[in-house]
Amino acid sequence: MDHETKRATQSAERYGSLLLLALSALVAGVAAGLVGALFRISLARADQLRNTLVKWSHDGGVPGFLLVSVTCATATGIAAWLVRRFSPQASGSGIPHVEAVLKQELLPAAFRLIWVKFLGGLLSIGSGLALGREGPSVQMGASLGHLVGKVFRRGWPDCRVLLAAGAGAGLATAFNAPIAGAVFVLEELVRRFETRIAIAALGASATAISVAWLFLGNAPEFRVGALPYPSSEARALFFILGAVTGVVAVVYNNALLRTLTVADRLWRWPVELRAALTGAGVGMLAWFAPGLVGGGDLLTQNTLSGAVTLGVLPLVFLLRFGLGAVSYSARTPGGLFAPILVLGAQLGLLFGDLCRLTFPGLDLPPEAFAVVGMAAFFTGAVRAPITGIVLITEMTASFTMLLPMLGACFVAMLVPTVLGNAPIYDLLRERAQPQEQREAGAYHENDAA
Repeated sequence: MDHETKRATQSAERYGSLLLLALSALVAGVAAGLVGALFRISLARADQLRNTLVKWSHDGGVPGFLLVSVTCATATGIAAWLVRRFSPQASGSGIPHVEAVLKQELLPAAFRLIWVKFLGGLLSIGSGLALGREGPSVQMGASLGHLVGKVFRRGWPDCRVLLAAGAGAGLATAFNAPIAGAVFVLEELVRRFETRIAIAALGASATAISVAWLFLGNAPEFRVGALPYPSSEARALFFILGAVTGVVAVVYNNALLRTLTVADRLWRWPVELRAALTGAGVGMLAWFAPGLVGGGDLLTQNTLSGAVTLGVLPLVFLLRFGLGAVSYSARTPGGLFAPILVLGAQLGLLFGDLCRLTFPGLDLPPEAFAVVGMAAFFTGAVRAPITGIVLITEMTASFTMLLPMLGACFVAMLVPTVLGNAPIYDLLRERAQPQEQREAGAYHENDAA
């Protein structure tokens, strides 16, 4: 075979492999979109069931109060048992585990993680724990992408690409944000631009959101009134908001880790008991204030609508701040994105209300600061500003806030970096790795061979 023929053959094989990878990514997106949409629908039904139970239990007095607490405790205990018994990697958000697998620091989880994450997330979030649906959606999407790679008999390099693309498709489905899903893969999961991963991530997110729209519709996640472009004077306030959210994000990251440390000191207690106690506490809170528990979508919507008054806003913020850390320490399936967005919206609205009192002539509604606060707080905690800006823009359709988001996220990323605080998923990944097996190298070498 002459040199030109050999080059042509190699080129054909390379492009053929890329086309097969692209096709696999489309299939992975369909799977992630279908599972993610069913997960969202199931969570909505679980929230309705919990609220109905709480409302009905008020007629029963103390027995009703105990019924709600015991039900929530049982659900979270079962979720923790599923994780411990069948798939320990399904604990918590799952995003740190996906990142570690992509870095070849840990083995991919067995495919039974998909149903464990689905049922465990449904039980824990449905019982009222302040956890997000995006963590399970991302990890299930990653496992589905890896599964598609195995079905198509691809080696580890392509399975790795499909795993990352499936994770992005999961995020796209969780928040109805397809562009953010693809950006999340490049900015947060692999942290560099890889052509093959970019192609796969775009394709997977596109098919995932197309499938999800069949079940969920295509409206933005949150309804936000028309927001005017801020004046030059008002734009300066968003830099201050970025600094505030950056500092609070550092406190949040540290509080989350310290809560996990305290929970680990109770290691002699079975993990199911720890989760059940957390669930019981959340059930008690749900009986008195059902709107404060769960993933927090309704709370975020009320915040973005300005329906939360200044008098109760600090208390609600503090309750959700503590509830998020305690919920995550239960080690049941559930993510951090949604609780972070709740806190960011509340912090932004509080800042906007104070600015309105300080500057009565301010021609910008406090809800504008709530929108920007979501992106800024996300950036401060996760350190993924582009993902945060795109995600909040897609979720709220508030395109007039792009420039304020840019300024606020700049400062929100600068402050934690200067203070030496690492991104939350880096901290969680480093914390979890000593508890996991480190045999990825041999696995990938054998698989590639």
